[in-house]
Amino acid sequence: MHLSDHFRFGTHPEHGFVATTANIPTHLAHWFLVREQFVPVLATPGLYRLTNPDQDGMRRTRQAVHDLRSYGYAVQADYSLDPVVTPGPPHNPIAVHGHGDGHTERRSRIAQAAAARSPQRGPALTTSPGARAIPPRPSYSPTVGVTQSTGGARGR
Repeated sequence: MHLSDHFRFGTHPEHGFVATTANIPTHLAHWFLVREQFVPVLATPGLYRLTNPDQDGMRRTRQAVHDLRSYGYAVQADYSLDPVVTPGPPHNPIAVHGHGDGHTERRSRIAQAAAARSPQRGPALTTSPGARAIPPRPSYSPTVGVTQSTGGARGR
């Protein structure tokens, strides 16, 4: 590890995708790595492993390398984990999520139905700058005379 490195990412035979730290305060390294979904390996201080490495672990590790570099930290990574050196693996939603086209088509139909207007509802209400919610006051005076009661009790 170079003296200027803050983080180092690689693979471990037992822990999968791992990160080590150097030349950075321990609490700060812990804060960053936990937010990148790495957890400390209790048997080895300064070593962190990626949580659930089987769930798109390579992409998540490459993203952590990219994120830490964007914050200005010196990061070393194995050749396959360095997003600058190697292109990422092809994105295949079927391989990643294990769902075939039936699932994708179903989600598409649900999204289209949610975006469409229900036939059970009336036409959409429009609001324009000239529209008023309260009808205008009539220009004529009312024909019914209003008398004011001066007595006290009702129904006398």
